[in-house]
Amino acid sequence: MTVQETPETVAQALQHALVGADLPDSFTLLGREWSLHRGVFPSTLSAATEVLASMVPYPPGGSFLEVGCGTGVISVTAALHGCASVTALDINDKAVANTAANAERHGVSDRVRVLHSDMYEALRPSDRFDAIFWNVPWTYVEDDFPLSTVLHSAVFDPGYQGQARYLTGAHEHLADGGRLLLGTADLGDRQRLDTIAEKAGMRVELLRHVRRIEEVRVMEYHLLELHTE
Repeated sequence: MTVQETPETVAQALQHALVGADLPDSFTLLGREWSLHRGVFPSTLSAATEVLASMVPYPPGGSFLEVGCGTGVISVTAALHGCASVTALDINDKAVANTAANAERHGVSDRVRVLHSDMYEALRPSDRFDAIFWNVPWTYVEDDFPLSTVLHSAVFDPGYQGQARYLTGAHEHLADGGRLLLGTADLGDRQRLDTIAEKAGMRVELLRHVRRIEEVRVMEYHLLELHTE
């Protein structure tokens, strides 16, 4: 079931992430301390990062790509879980620096490559990965919704154009037998996502779902896998 959340509600959390004077410069998640740079969407504003980082099937000894790495929790966790190489992408240059700082903080800089990138643009044509993952901005808004700051792309996906690009561009960077994964929540428009996947010749499988009690609601987080038909 899709749960509606207004853009205004999401924008309030976004504004706090941009200018909140009370935000610390670090946070604890998954039993580790992480650096937080101002202008990067905090990984603790919801349980999404913690839940999805615990659900993603990291390929041990393999290669892992994260789109929209944010603070870098999932990319660094992939390296700590035995991935031989991790590539982390983000359109926000502050998130790129934040992820690089957390990779260094946890001793995996040699395995985590961080690139400033709009979707897959910064990748080489030869780059292939055993798993590709994106914790998507699930808040649906219309195509003409203005993304007025770099942080808006962390929470809004106008017309789900970003998710469409994620699906259609992934085949160029998946290794043989590679897995295309997507993290979302019951606030997302699953019917719209299914339609996008169908147009891309894919079907969506729900791998796992977890319900968490949060400050103002019960959230249900979904780990999805996309399969080519």
